[in-house]
Amino acid sequence: MQIIITGGGGFLGQKLASALLNSSLAFNELLLVDLKMPARLSDSPRLRCLEADLTQPGVLESVITANTSVVYHLAAIVSSHAEDDFDLGWKVNLDLTRQLLEACRRQPQKIRFVFSSSLAVYGGTLPECVTDTTALTPRSSYGAQKAACELLVNDYTRKGYVDGLALRLPTICVRPGKPNRAASSFVSAIIREPLQGETTVCPVSESLRLWISSPATVIHNLSLAATLPAPGEASSINLPGISVTVGEMLETLCQAGGQAARDRVTHQRDEGVE
Repeated sequence: MQIIITGGGGFLGQKLASALLNSSLAFNELLLVDLKMPARLSDSPRLRCLEADLTQPGVLESVITANTSVVYHLAAIVSSHAEDDFDLGWKVNLDLTRQLLEACRRQPQKIRFVFSSSLAVYGGTLPECVTDTTALTPRSSYGAQKAACELLVNDYTRKGYVDGLALRLPTICVRPGKPNRAASSFVSAIIREPLQGETTVCPVSESLRLWISSPATVIHNLSLAATLPAPGEASSINLPGISVTVGEMLETLCQAGGQAARDRVTHQRDEGVE
């Protein structure tokens, strides 16, 4: 049994790999695939890392084989980057997902395909309670790409080509490291940077409501997806999270780090983010 993680060199990919290696799940190999991999992740003999561009011809055929049981598809062009580079966003976020599904379809076994979707599939005015079946109303290219991929995963699952799940991840807070090009990067930054003595800019109103989850909770739920029973007609699931406003987060920052930490957050509205 082989498990594959695309985007395995990223924050989530590395954390998920560690969780799987330390779990009771039985598998022979965990293959992490990314454009660039960290120098060292684990000494486990079950871990293999591959630096490769999955969009290049012939690569997928060498990665997904008759030994593959689970594919975690985490690789993506993040939100702001996908908005700035329209063609690249659709090439990686949609076309690669379709190619991965096709590679799985060609195998004799039915592969569990876990797709990392996003709350970005929701946009505009939403009902007070958002459920798994709330209509998808993306307001960004990234959100549209994720929504389109959910439909692909659902249809390949309906046809029996894969055993698919599309997991809509909340915004992860607090992420370690430096901000990336995701529109939601500020969510971690307004907590992480002030607690490290650094200033940061909040680009949204304090009344903006967010849906967030901790890294540990998201990784735990992703790891469960390897063996989670098929959900039935719909394969898309909202992962657990908590609903908070930016103002509530800043109040918590003040409680944890004092007024000095709170004062390190300045405000400069960016309508493109909000």
